[in-house]
Amino acid sequence: MRERVLILALLSVVLAGVQVQAMTPQANSLYQQACSAEYKEDYKTAVEKLTEALAVSPNDVMIYIKLAGVYSEMGEYDKALGAYAKVAELKPADGYIYISVGSIYENQGKYKEALSAYNKVMEMCPEYLYNYLNIGNVQYQLGNYKDAIENYNKFLSTYSQHREARENLAASYLSDGNYQSAVNEYANIYSKNPSAFKDYSKYGLALFEIKNYEKAVEFLEKAVDADPDNSSAHINLALSYQELGKNNLALSQYDVVFRQQPSLHSLRFDYGNLLAEMGKEEASIENYKIYIENYPQDARAYQNIAIVYKRLLKTDDAIANYQKALELQKDKRDLALVSDLAECYYLNKDYTNALKYYDEVLASNPDNYDVKYNKAVILHSMNKYNDAIALYNELLKVKSNDALEANLTSAYIAQGDEYLKAHNYSLATEMLEKAIERGTNDSYAYFALAQSYRACDVNDKATEYFEKAIAMSPDRAEYSQEFAEFISATSKSEVKISDTSNGIQEVVLTMDYGQDDNKDLILKGDENYKNKNYDVAIKDYQDALKVNPADEVTLLKLGNIYKIKNDNKNAISFYKKSIVVNPNYADGWFNLGLVYANDKNNNKAKECFHRVISLNPNYGYAYYALGLAYEQDGNEKEALNNYKIFLVHNKDEATGKAVHEKVKQLEKNN
Repeated sequence: MRERVLILALLSVVLAGVQVQAMTPQANSLYQQACSAEYKEDYKTAVEKLTEALAVSPNDVMIYIKLAGVYSEMGEYDKALGAYAKVAELKPADGYIYISVGSIYENQGKYKEALSAYNKVMEMCPEYLYNYLNIGNVQYQLGNYKDAIENYNKFLSTYSQHREARENLAASYLSDGNYQSAVNEYANIYSKNPSAFKDYSKYGLALFEIKNYEKAVEFLEKAVDADPDNSSAHINLALSYQELGKNNLALSQYDVVFRQQPSLHSLRFDYGNLLAEMGKEEASIENYKIYIENYPQDARAYQNIAIVYKRLLKTDDAIANYQKALELQKDKRDLALVSDLAECYYLNKDYTNALKYYDEVLASNPDNYDVKYNKAVILHSMNKYNDAIALYNELLKVKSNDALEANLTSAYIAQGDEYLKAHNYSLATEMLEKAIERGTNDSYAYFALAQSYRACDVNDKATEYFEKAIAMSPDRAEYSQEFAEFISATSKSEVKISDTSNGIQEVVLTMDYGQDDNKDLILKGDENYKNKNYDVAIKDYQDALKVNPADEVTLLKLGNIYKIKNDNKNAISFYKKSIVVNPNYADGWFNLGLVYANDKNNNKAKECFHRVISLNPNYGYAYYALGLAYEQDGNEKEALNNYKIFLVHNKDEATGKAVHEKVKQLEKNN
């Protein structure tokens, strides 16, 4: 309908610009008969009459114009163009004739010829501003969107309310990729007459392109409601839902699209992305494969399918697809993809290749924190602890990270252990001490450090760290076993013979005892202990320990002697040794607690007494000792509770009487 109206309008313009020569009466009669036949759509008769008229008046412009118009209405465009050519020959200065010529070429889809005709109109009749619309329309069809936009705007500068021109301008902006201008035009058209608006699909696409997905959905939903078979609108609606995270709605739109166009494989990539996001990994892989089969040069598809394979821990498949993606990226490799490939090799425990690809990333981006972190982990996994330590420390200067701190500590311990095995005790000590300084809770660091100090004959430090390791992990039998061996080795008696007058050097004699002598030595020690011959008793007990270094009772007795001698340091040492060889030795824990209490170290004392109670809930004096410790701390409530429990277990009348008085006083205070 638009074509017919346009042609008639143009014809009237042409007629207005032509000085008509008077027809002969016979020609005029035939001309009028032709017009009547045309009105009745009897085009065959109209052509016959006009042909007869031309026989009478062969150079009459009006007759040729009418004949061209009738041929156009019949779709006989070549004949119409022939008639217009005759008009141009008879009246060459009349540029308006090319408006009709251009229109015919447009209807034929000959847009270059149409543009040439409209340009002649512009040259010959520049005052005809409507021609800007014609030129814009043809340029749009030719894909010359920028030129079309220019001419539409020229037209609209005069005919600003022309809706068709506005719609065509919006479509040109959209096709040219100027999405914001397209949105502005569509918004203007829609606001002026919403009920007449039809370009929902195009408006929705423009909104999608500027990432206004909510608004895009609004108009794309209108588009599919108006035309359920509009696959383009369904596609863009699916993508908009997908961007908004409305995955189920997106999925339903994809289903519609693939029912309508099952061979639309270009959409399989986005569909695969949606399925992957929804956790439908196998279905996503299937769609990526279909896409790759049809678009084998798209690196994105290989990368995304690799991501899904990686998620499924199918690392071999992931690696193959990452490699293919990189192969297709000949000019510029995606460093994020290279990093993902490195991670897959790491998961495969192929540390050499993992390191290779991480180094490739760092060659281009040496300050990439995450890649440096991953490289440090790889080096750690490859037992290259010193290299890992250097990187960990470098990264920690950039920012703190708890996991990295833990890795660094672990690397120090591992490297220390390596040095220990290689008998490089100075470096082993250095590494292990660094780990301990960092506050490690790994008891092995303390145990290994004890071993290192033992190897260097630094016995006091060895003892300290053996005890700490055992306290941290009392269930590690190997710790207690080695400590017992260490105690045995360092408890050999020494007989010193010296002549002070002549400065004779000390001679150390090692004394060996059999199991049968053990009891006698203990009995001798007990006798000397009873008679307060403490130094002699110490020697007896130490001799007994050479036979059985893991005798917790004898170790306790030594601790008791040192406690009597007010040598709390040695007392603590032997009490600790007693609980090292037997972590469940309640008496050892109790006496250790008493020494700590004597040193005013109530926190450690309480820990010991609580341990006693956990081992033996009926150990009455542990409650009494706890009561004293809590009372000294000013915690009268806990002191009162423990005194009361002590009274339940107490069989000592004198002590019980004293504790009763304490309870009365504390109850009065509270």
